[in-house]
Amino acid sequence: MLTHFNQAGAAHMVDVGDKNSTQRIAKATGKITMLPTTLELIIAGNHKKGDVLGIARIAGIQGAKKTSDLIPLCHPIGLTHVSVDFEVISEKNEVMCSALTKTIGQTGVEMEALTAVQVALLTIYDMCKAVDRGMVISDVKLLEKTGGKSGEWKA
Repeated sequence: MLTHFNQAGAAHMVDVGDKNSTQRIAKATGKITMLPTTLELIIAGNHKKGDVLGIARIAGIQGAKKTSDLIPLCHPIGLTHVSVDFEVISEKNEVMCSALTKTIGQTGVEMEALTAVQVALLTIYDMCKAVDRGMVISDVKLLEKTGGKSGEWKA
């Protein structure tokens, strides 16, 4: 059942007022693939725009905090924790991004984790597009979520 539609088929924000507050955690991941020379600039810290991964980390955290402003039917959530981490995979010319989001509340934080990953990867693209417009963002997905009535879910 799609919960963002009422019985008449109109879009609406789900009423979570009767749900119990529980600790909710979500993990998401994604990657960006690029030219070897672009990855070398990022690793060496020689990009003229600065610390690409450091700025992308802050952007991802900010993205998680702004999710309800971007996704129309998401509830504003008081996040208790957001982390954004990167792993450089040189042999594949990739940067993997993972995000962990937490809250204590009546609705989950999956969208915040997914948004954090997307915004972080888009920031890498934005900072590096002058040298590599062919970068590809892919494989963005939810890895797991815990809390709430539906409990634990893992990919």
